Parts: sequence; C-alpha cells; structure tokens
Amino acid sequence: MDETPPVRQWRVPTSLPAAKLVGAVLLVALGLLFADGDPVRLALAVLAAAALAAWAVRDLVAPVRLAVDAAGLTVIRGFAGRRRLPWSTVEAIAVDRRPRLGLTSETLEIDAGDSLHLFGRYDLGATPEEVAAEVRAARPNP
Repeated sequence: MDETPPVRQWRVPTSLPAAKLVGAVLLVALGLLFADGDPVRLALAVLAAAALAAWAVRDLVAPVRLAVDAAGLTVIRGFAGRRRLPWSTVEAIAVDRRPRLGLTSETLEIDAGDSLHLFGRYDLGATPEEVAAEVRAARPNP
C-alpha cells in the first residue's frame, strides 16, 4: 500500500506519560499510607491510579495525535486507532478559545462534517494556534 509520507506530525510530549505514570505510583503509595486499613480508600486510590496509568499507556502506544500530508489528515480514533480524513471531508479548521478561572484554554477543532476532532496543547506538543496555521498551510488550494 502506497501511503503519502506525512508533511508534519504532532504528538504528546514525552514527559507527559512519564508524569502520569509517576502520578499513578504516587496515588497507590498515598493510598497505602493513608488508607488506615480502610479497603474502600485503598480500592479508590488503586482505581484512580489504574485509570491514570491507562491514560499514560495510551500516550505511549499512540503518541501521534495528528498528522498532515498532501492527501489529508490522520487523526487518533478511540484508544489508539487512526482515522484518515481526506482534504475533501475537512470542512473547517478552527481554534476555540474559552476563558475559565482567569486562564484561557485553546482547543484545535477539525470539523470533518460527520465528525469533530478536538486537540489540546498537550495532545499536540504545540499551541493549537500554531498547529492550525500549519494545517491550513498544508491544505492544497481547491
């Protein structure tokens, strides 16, 4: 199968899964330390640690969240799957900014008609504004 090589890829920063795994270990340690024999507290700490570890595993298994080439985009789908979006299906590339608690969060939105794909700064390893500009530049003129 002949695939077009990606012009650009955006991935999760390498330090992020490591931080999540350290957080999972700390949750278990704190659960053991402060559970005081309460099995519910310990179970909740282990459950939260397992969820955080699963999130980190996703970052390790599928670090590339978005790739762009002359034929279209490849986005992450589900836990670690991929979905190919030809340029003809991409209706809009936008950055949504929302102020919250004195901070402004930015999300890259890729509207593919029947699906909407959202990416934050920690999905991309760059600001959504920078990525949106590069994706728009890579899109061939109609």
